[in-house]
Amino acid sequence: MDTQTELGFIPYDQLARMQKLRRFIRRNPTMVAGGIMLLIMVLLAVFAPYLRTVNPIEMNPIERLRAPGGGHWFGTDMYGRDSFSRVIYGSRISLFVGLVVAVITSVIGLAIGLVSGFVRRLDNTIMRIMDGIMALPDLLLAISFVALTRASVRNVIIALIIPQTPRVVRLVRSIVLVLREQPFVEAAQAMGARLPRLLVRHLLPNTLAALVVQGTYVMASAVLIEAGLSFLGAGTPPEIPSWGNVMAEARSYVRVAFWLLLFPGLFLATTVLSINLVGDGLRDMLDPRIAKRMR
Repeated sequence: MDTQTELGFIPYDQLARMQKLRRFIRRNPTMVAGGIMLLIMVLLAVFAPYLRTVNPIEMNPIERLRAPGGGHWFGTDMYGRDSFSRVIYGSRISLFVGLVVAVITSVIGLAIGLVSGFVRRLDNTIMRIMDGIMALPDLLLAISFVALTRASVRNVIIALIIPQTPRVVRLVRSIVLVLREQPFVEAAQAMGARLPRLLVRHLLPNTLAALVVQGTYVMASAVLIEAGLSFLGAGTPPEIPSWGNVMAEARSYVRVAFWLLLFPGLFLATTVLSINLVGDGLRDMLDPRIAKRMR
């Protein structure tokens, strides 16, 4: 232990980091709050087997429709299954679907948006296809896709990627349309840079900030739509607990066991809110105009 620590002094570098952290929290309180809530949800999902949970599909008719308390923190459902376990394990499905949809949508939308925004002869064709997909409501398109296949987590992910991709494509394209007229792009073209190098080396890095922010909104939307699909019976299979099908099974018992709807609804609302708060905070941080006003 050094002399400064023994005398009760905080090293300068540690003090500077603490000051930066306090400054960050003061300037981005909503982002910090959203990040903490989202971290809690992720930790609950990851460590679900160690949180006094039981098998979420194990039935015990003797314990059916028990109120919260005792050995069942969130009560039990109409089949005697532990609602706490079903809600916690359901968070795994919702967060997994939201994250996978956000990542895949961002990658596909980025690739298509770069090509559409820079290659003029392909732009009109690509955007008309994107407009056609966006003309259909997200939920209706997802229901139609799942109805043509079968209910599974994989098909739900695909059904959510299809309507979300055009939004990312339009965002990336709008940025590339501006960037392709910039002097640094024209200089690269004059030096003989080929299309793949132009897209990857010069245009892609300038789209990542907006893409990250858009990815958070895609994730929040995917979590919400997945819950809606499962609630309507067109999402994850009944044997896989998710917030949507947990609430769907509970709607017939809301008068006698309101907690069956209350807890999964609270978890769903908290997760979507926290993701949106993180997205808003990232937007404020990564947008130079907003960040300058906040200084």
